[in-house]
Amino acid sequence: MKYVLVTGGVVSGLGKGVTASSIGVVLKACGLRVTSIKIDPYLNTDAGTMSPFEHGEVFVLDDGGEVDLDLGNYERFLDVTLTKENNITTGKIYQSVLDKERKGDFLGKTVQVVPHITDAIKERIESVAHVPVDGKEGPADVCVIELGGTVGDIESMPFIEALRQLFFSVGHDNFCLIHVSLIPVLGVVGEQKTKPTQHSVRELRALGLTPHLLACRSAQPLLDNTKQKLSQFCHVPAANILNIHDVPNIWHIPLLLRNQNAHHSILKQLDLLSIATPPDLEAWTRMAETFDNLTDSVRIAMVGKYVGLTDSYLSVVKALLHACIACSLKPSIDWIAASDLEDDSVKSAPEAHAAAWKTLRNAECVLVPGGFGDRGVSGMILAAKYARENNVPYLGICLGMQISVIEYARSVLGFERANSAEFDKETHNPVVIFMPEGSRTHMGSTMRLGSRRTLFQTTDCVTSKLYCNAQYVDERHRHRYEVGQVNPDMIEVLEEAGLKFVGKDETGKRMEVLELPGHPFYVGVQFHPEFKSRPGKPSAPFLGLILSAKGQLEAYLNRHQNGS
Repeated sequence: MKYVLVTGGVVSGLGKGVTASSIGVVLKACGLRVTSIKIDPYLNTDAGTMSPFEHGEVFVLDDGGEVDLDLGNYERFLDVTLTKENNITTGKIYQSVLDKERKGDFLGKTVQVVPHITDAIKERIESVAHVPVDGKEGPADVCVIELGGTVGDIESMPFIEALRQLFFSVGHDNFCLIHVSLIPVLGVVGEQKTKPTQHSVRELRALGLTPHLLACRSAQPLLDNTKQKLSQFCHVPAANILNIHDVPNIWHIPLLLRNQNAHHSILKQLDLLSIATPPDLEAWTRMAETFDNLTDSVRIAMVGKYVGLTDSYLSVVKALLHACIACSLKPSIDWIAASDLEDDSVKSAPEAHAAAWKTLRNAECVLVPGGFGDRGVSGMILAAKYARENNVPYLGICLGMQISVIEYARSVLGFERANSAEFDKETHNPVVIFMPEGSRTHMGSTMRLGSRRTLFQTTDCVTSKLYCNAQYVDERHRHRYEVGQVNPDMIEVLEEAGLKFVGKDETGKRMEVLELPGHPFYVGVQFHPEFKSRPGKPSAPFLGLILSAKGQLEAYLNRHQNGS
């Protein structure tokens, strides 16, 4: 196995995940099979209990793993299916070592960070790296490892030591270290400063690792004298100093790396030049350039709880982008804090309330994504009602689907106190109820997680047609509450009133997809289709939303009735 390790220095948030993904894309374009590992040095076992404000979105995998959002980048860029094992955390490592200690597996020895924790890290990396993720037999050729955090952080020290040992054990030709660092420009001086990177590399070398390549983040392309200075003081050949400057969209990063011959330097270090082919990135280039040249846009109102941090909905944003590009459109996303739409904000924040409603009324379509808790729910219900009554295309995901059911029960059926049991335990009309698979006391890994099958009750529905007349679809779930178990009559009452549940799980008890016939596009899905959206392979519900926003849905479905 060949390993490419991506570390980061100076500051966090430099784009190590996108860099690691892009390296994978270029190596894959050279004919190599690639897998990925993300190391997160936090003590959480996984990302499942983390607030989106704290760490961005929680990405869900087919096997139910709740992982770091960077694994979403890996899946989208490399078109692979990862497992929860591809996300290694300090919590997982310590838990496995402590479990062995309790069982007496260390035969009475004193358990220490070195060698027991570092050995566990190495064993985990080597075992995970050999698991194929591209649907083919046998291990991949290269494993790209991203070490989260910044070099010098206390929590990443055991991983740095373990990776140093791994480098020593696998040999020089099987390990390539790429260090991502920042080259700032001070406003007053206007000069590209190399000192932060010099210090970062010095720190890395003091820990026993010397980078083979530098990936320098900067606003503008690096000057030649900056490269020479970095080469001299960081002991990295000038040819191996890559510049990842700001680009119009992140799909340009693999092209940027290819244009700087990054693949040649990596392949040379890994002794793979003899088996690799020149990188074929024609399709990728077309995709990046198509996005740059789009002129027409579509206005999308995103009504959510975490709109203050767009990373909270990263996969939703990417799925919208994939769908828009398939329709030759540029996404223009207007973020609306759901609480700003609520009646209470008329007094507390009148300007925000007026601005939120103006934005909603200007939108060509409305999307309500997933979330937990009751904050902003009233605003989401108002958004769903507005979209339903004004024939504005609407897509509700997870909580967004539940919102549309609550709104319909209140507005159409007249059940004024209809609600979710999560938000109002005393409601007389619980249209959303607690599901048996969950736990009322524990937060982590208690939800209905991962890939589950949804059976379409009829292929004569918009959602099935968007999935190429599929009879079923496998999509990923992440939620605690689901529709229609406590009151079995509620489904029948809602359907008689016009709301149709066209997708159910294999037991027939859980409602997975709803539609409102006669509306241009009013769809709710209990699953999270954004997690499986890929560049060039847009998610069906998102594609339907964008097509309907431009009045093109019917024509599209007519063209694709034969399932082509």
